[in-house]
Amino acid sequence: MATIRVDLADHARGLEPGASVAINGACLTVTAVRGRHACFDLIAETRATTNLGRLRAGDAVNVERSLRVGDEVGGHFLSGHVATTCEIVRVDVDDGHCLVSATVPAPWMPYLMPKGFLALNGASLTIAELDRARETISVSLIPETLARTTFDEVAVGDALNLEVDAHTQAVVDTVRALLPELLRNSD
Repeated sequence: MATIRVDLADHARGLEPGASVAINGACLTVTAVRGRHACFDLIAETRATTNLGRLRAGDAVNVERSLRVGDEVGGHFLSGHVATTCEIVRVDVDDGHCLVSATVPAPWMPYLMPKGFLALNGASLTIAELDRARETISVSLIPETLARTTFDEVAVGDALNLEVDAHTQAVVDTVRALLPELLRNSD
C-alpha cells in the first residue's frame, strides 16, 4: 500500500477522516487531515487502475469534494469509480480552445458515444469525436475548463483516469446479456 498527501487548500475546510474526496477523478477515503493537507491510502488495485500511482511530489491534481444534498449539479453525475486509464495521443491548441485526443482500451469503447459524456481525471466532459476503428476519443476543452483543471498541463503520453457513464454501461451490458436469448426466442 502507498499513501499520498495532497494539499487541498480551501477544500480541506471541515474535512474529516473517513470522508470521500475525488483525486483525479478517483474516489478516495481521507485517512488523516493536517491543516490544508489530507492523506489517502492507495491499494494495489487503485495504483494499477488509475494514474495515481504515477504521481510524484509536487504534481498537480484535480480535486473534488463529495456532492452534498442540496448542492448545485453543474455537470454529469460521477461516482469516482475509475474504469481504466487512457493515453493522450494528441493535443491541439487553437485560439484558447484545446482538443485532447486519447486512446481508450477496447473493452471500454462500447460505453462511449459521440456527444455522450465521460470523465477524464475527474472532469465531466462531452465526447467531441469518437473513432471506434482507432479506439480514440477527443474532447474539447474551453478556457474555463483549462483554468479550473490540470488539463492545461497535459501532454502526449500522459495517462488520464477514465470513468464511463454507469447508466450507459448498465444498459449496454444488459442488452449484451439478453440480446442472444431474445434473438433465439424471436425465431
